[in-house]
Order: sequence, then C-alpha cells, then structure tokens
Amino acid sequence: MTTPSVNNPNAHVAAPPPVRDERVKQTPATREDRERINASVREAAEAWDRSKPLHRAVIERIARETLQQLDLPETYLAWTMVRVGSEFWRSEVTAVPHFRRLLLLPHCMRSTKECSAVYDEIGLHCESCGACSLQELRERAETLGYRVLIAEGSPIVMQLILTGQADAVLGVGCLPSLEKSLDKLLSVGLPGLAVPLLTSNCRDTTVDLDDVREMIETPFLSKRRETETWIHLLREAHNLFQPETFCRHIPLARSQSDPEPELFSTEMFDPTTCDPIAATEQIAYEFLLRGGKHFRPFITLAAYDAVSGGQATRHDGQAHVDALPDSIKRVAMAMEIFHKASLVHDDVEDDDAFRYGSPTLHHQYGLPIAINVGDYLIGLGYRTVLLQQEHLSSDAIADVAQRLGVAHTRLSEGQGAELIWRDARDKRLAPIDALKIYALKTAPAFEISLYAGLRLAGPVSADLEKTIRLYSRHLGVAFQIENDLDDWTEDATNKKVANADLLGGRPTILWALVLKSLSEEEQLTLCTLVESLRDDADSDPDKIDRAGEQIAAYYDQANVLDQASALLDKHARRARDAADSLDDERLSHLLLYFVDTILGSNAGLSS
Repeated sequence: MTTPSVNNPNAHVAAPPPVRDERVKQTPATREDRERINASVREAAEAWDRSKPLHRAVIERIARETLQQLDLPETYLAWTMVRVGSEFWRSEVTAVPHFRRLLLLPHCMRSTKECSAVYDEIGLHCESCGACSLQELRERAETLGYRVLIAEGSPIVMQLILTGQADAVLGVGCLPSLEKSLDKLLSVGLPGLAVPLLTSNCRDTTVDLDDVREMIETPFLSKRRETETWIHLLREAHNLFQPETFCRHIPLARSQSDPEPELFSTEMFDPTTCDPIAATEQIAYEFLLRGGKHFRPFITLAAYDAVSGGQATRHDGQAHVDALPDSIKRVAMAMEIFHKASLVHDDVEDDDAFRYGSPTLHHQYGLPIAINVGDYLIGLGYRTVLLQQEHLSSDAIADVAQRLGVAHTRLSEGQGAELIWRDARDKRLAPIDALKIYALKTAPAFEISLYAGLRLAGPVSADLEKTIRLYSRHLGVAFQIENDLDDWTEDATNKKVANADLLGGRPTILWALVLKSLSEEEQLTLCTLVESLRDDADSDPDKIDRAGEQIAAYYDQANVLDQASALLDKHARRARDAADSLDDERLSHLLLYFVDTILGSNAGLSS
C-alpha cells in the first residue's frame, strides 16, 4: 500500500491509530497558527487528485502530516481535518451556482441575552434585530442567492439535499458538530466548505467572521465538476420511496391505482372504515413510505453501478441513474422492504412506542395487525424480486432470492438469540456470544444488499463473495458496537439515558465486557440490580437513577467503554482491509465509503 501524503491524498491506507481524546479537538489559539495551517494545506492542495472524494482516514493522515511539518501540537488535529476537507472541495464549490448552495449557521452564535427569535424544527427564525452577527451573514449570503438555515443537525438539511434543492453545503459549527454531521455530507461527494467556531461551549459562541465572509463569497466560475459523487444514487434511493414513484414501480393491487400522497397519511387512514381486504396493503404501503434513510437500496444501486462502469458517480450521473433499468431499481426497493418488515417485527418484540416520529404499528393498530403487516412485507419483498425474472437473468434472480432466504434466516437466528437471552433467568453473556449475535442481526442486510447489486451486474466469483461476506460481518459488528456506545454516551451527565438497552433487555457488548471483569459475586449483584431496574422502570424514576449510577460505576471500574471502542476499531479496520483487498478500484472505493458513512465519526478521527 502507498502511504498517503499531501501530494497523494487518494492512496488507499489503513486507518490511523485510534484517537478519542477530546484534547485533539481544540481550535488553534492564535490567528497566526490558523493561517499557517491554512497556507500549508492550500499549497499542498494544488497537487491533489480530485477525481474521488477523500476518505476520512486519509483526511486525518494528511492533517497529522501537516501539523508535524509545521511543528504544531496534535491538539489541533480535528480543526486541521476540517481545513483539509474544505480545501479539497473548494474548487468543486466554485462549479455550483450560488442559488444551488445551502449555508448553515449555528444558532449558538446568537446573543442569548437579547435574541427573541423563535426556534422550530426548521431552525432559528432570525428577526434581524442586529444583536449578533447572524443577521449580517444571512443577508450577505441571501443577496448572492444562497438558501440559509440557522440550525444544527436539522433533518431538513438532508431533505433539501436528497430532493435536489442543494448541490453544495457551506457551514459554520463547533468541531464536534462538524465532525458528526458536515463530514457525512461531504463524504457523499457533495461539495462543501466549513469554518469551525472558535469555541464549542454552545452559548454565545464566536467565529472568525472574515473567514466566514470569505467562504460565503466563494465565486461561481461556471465550470464542470470533476469529483465523483454518490449524490445521484442517494437521491434515487430516496425518490424510489416517494408515493408516486413507489406505486409506479410496485402498484397497489387492492386499492386505487393512481394514489395521491394523502392516501398514506397516518392521520387520515382508518382501517376500520376501508375495505378490510385492502387494509393490510394500505397500512404496509403507508409504513414503507413513512421515512428512513433508504441506505440499503442505495447500497444495491451503488454496487451495481460500481461494477458496471461507475457512470452514475460522474458529474452527469443523473442521466445514467434515470436510465437504469426499472427491474434493477425494484430489486433495490426490495432490500428496503425486507428491512422495513424486520423493523415492524422488532418494534413488536421490543415494544417500542415510536418509529419515524409516529406511533409504531402495534401501538397504532394492535399486535395482530402489526405482525400480519410485517409478514405481508416479507411476501411483498420476495414477490418484488422474483417478478424481475421477466426482465433480468433468471439465474441472477434465483441467486439473489436464494441468498435473501439465507439472510432472512440468519437475521431471525440473531434476533431469536437476543430474545431468548432477554427472557432467560441467567443474564451472563460472554463477549464472543454478543459479537456472534451482532454478526447475525446486522451483517446479513449489508451483505445481501451488496450481493444483489453485484449479481445483477454479472456473475460474482467465489472469492469476491467471500470478501463481501467478511466485509459485511465486520461492518455489521462495528455498527452494533457503535450503537451500544451511543446508547451509553448519549448524555454523559445523565446516565439514565444509557439504561435504554438494559431496560429493553438487549445483550450488549458493554454488558458482556463488564461481566467478564467481575467476580462471581459481583456478577450476581449486577444482574440482580439490572433485573430490579427493569421491574421498576415505569414506577420509580429515582430508583432508576440510583441504579444507573451503580451500573455506571461498574462500567467505569472495568473500563468498558475503552474496551468496546477498541473492538469497534478492530472491526472497522478489518472491514477496511477487506475493501482494500479488492482488485476493482471502484468497488473498493465504494466499500470504504460505506465504512465512513455507516460508522460516521467513529470511522476516522474517533475510531
């Protein structure tokens, strides 16, 4: 493997050593140091190959090298990574007209003492009172034609991107915010620039206004973009699950053939007043179109494109996406249908109250109807795949259907193991058994989505299929470990939040690791404590808090979070190694992108 440098940013490399120390997320203290970093990165950027987006691990490596060359401390690593990413995309941003750009400003820049603006799900509605710099920056951008949002992490941002209303994102934010959100947007191949805040205290924050003004005034130079992007395929995966498009590909069989979007409104649909035979179909379709990231159909479409020439990732990729055979798109849709079926059943088994911001189906319609709808979705998924035999190779469809069956049974085995453990009296669990459950529950969905795209493009060799299976297993395990860490660390000041998995009875790697570190007597004490916690979860909040503190003490004593983080690092690295071993550069690049996207910030600086 070639070691990347500022002159060779796109070389494939293993992830750098894991760093989770918050001390690497500091802003350079002086303007002089910031300018030195900026100048060094700009100079190096002149030699970069911009045909492919940078992976997060490569951005980190370049940032480390830059700091070493300038003899600056590692504490500036995250800030330098933001500058590397921005400099990479600067020329691409100039190819996007101002009216196709989205500017994100953080609401924490407002004056908390004087600001009376209203904040809702869209963001802060600035009243132009002049009490802070937000008014000036917003007006400067809007004069040029930008769409401006004063928000952080607003769902409307991704909505604007996926619906094709923004082709570049420029943002201001604290380093943790940029790490968690903006890099995800940039990794899809969507051009963007960012200016970090000088502080990260979430109130009355400050920023180098000259840097923000310079960013906003980045000119439009009317040139062709050159960096490959997955945005066209992501938008297609999103579009496939809009009512009109979905029903064109998979028409309603029992209800009206040309439905209006309102047909699928949870507020309007009442199964007791409609045709009882059509009710199951309508509930199922409403749930399918309710929401989600639609990442599984994207995986299938992207894998198909990667081994078919990669035309959809080019600047004119939308035309190639539009020309993809409908049969390929329908198989991709089936991947999401199977996923949604598993969610319905998972919600029942875990008695979750909400999904996509609405009541879960069993809370909305009752257990029997929900279970039946989940079963209907499984049948719809298989039917959707098998009907494509009329348009695609029968052998290819048979191979996809066969592996769907394998994936389905493996997922059920993993979920079954979790349920049996949840109901068992003995709550002890070995780390290897937790990892086996993770591999069964999550990896099959990644694997079949990848395999389907590859197989529809042509035969898949035994070696490639083995690599895809290995890659998917490690990615799935890393994904589940990340979820465990997120559950525990969602609110460091309130450990009650971390009890969600324990109350739900999930066998987590954190639980397995803490038990491994304890004596038999301590294990019994902890298991009794958790059982008591679950029994009183709805009736005694104070007891939950006290028990949560005791559990946190056990976790801290065993250094569980660091152990789990090390396991996440290991599986993320092994997924990358599997991707990097492929001879097909486009496919390898795609699989590395999946690691960055699915694992988010834990795939790089925090891995």
